[in-house]
Amino acid sequence: MIRPLSMTSYGCGDSASGPKSWTAEIRSVNHRFLDVKVKIPRKYSGLEERIKKEIATQFSRGHVDVTITPGSESVDSMRLVVNMPLARDYHQCLESISRELGLADRPSLAMIKDFREVITANEVEEDLDAIWPSIREALANALNNGLVMREQEGAALKKDLADRLQNFAATVAEIEKTVPDLVRMKEEKLKERLDKLLAGLDIDPMRLVQEVAILTDKSDITEELVRLKSHIDQFAHFLDSDEPIGRRLDFLLQEFLREINTFASKINNASMAHQSVDLKNEVEKLREQIQNLE
Repeated sequence: MIRPLSMTSYGCGDSASGPKSWTAEIRSVNHRFLDVKVKIPRKYSGLEERIKKEIATQFSRGHVDVTITPGSESVDSMRLVVNMPLARDYHQCLESISRELGLADRPSLAMIKDFREVITANEVEEDLDAIWPSIREALANALNNGLVMREQEGAALKKDLADRLQNFAATVAEIEKTVPDLVRMKEEKLKERLDKLLAGLDIDPMRLVQEVAILTDKSDITEELVRLKSHIDQFAHFLDSDEPIGRRLDFLLQEFLREINTFASKINNASMAHQSVDLKNEVEKLREQIQNLE
């Protein structure tokens, strides 16, 4: 099993190792949790929980539809039963009608056999433990065929996510380079504004410098960028891990947005606003892709 795996797949498998053949079809799409729906003839419904456990060996989440279909019924699977008391009652009723009406016709087998429930077909009860290995074989074949599709799509998603993450990281690096200039511009603007507001007032220069430094420090986004780069590294690490990663990546993207919104609000700059929008758009594209990852 090569991860990451897509939650979207289709697999079909057969088995014929028992007294009858079986076909299993598995269709899966993305879902927040593991949701398995099983369609199987009613007389085999006792196997539904076993089927769900088999699905859980390869799926940790996703909506999975499983259809189990038996092959041609064997001749021993049905039994014809004659209800002799009911047949006698029908015969007696027909005899009575014939006598009362003076009819020449006498009751015949052809008449009686067509009455309801004189002859019924009953299914032979089957040993679920005996047929389970055959159904399990069909399930295993369907799961393996579906796994090929999940691995192929997972590999394609991984490549796309890695490429998008690289572009995202490049934009973050560009922002990081501009931080010193942005902070310096912010400081100069603050000084100019305070000079205009405090013109003619006797203010301690040192106190003024301290206030400007405090206001400028509040505009520094170094901490946010450090955390964002750490999240990017974690994202890349999870892409190479051998376990389900969809939920973890989704959580990291929430943290991506948190840091982007924080530093975008700290620095009110047209260039920064444009780059922040680009980063948010890229996060949404990443989120769309990971919705299909297990």
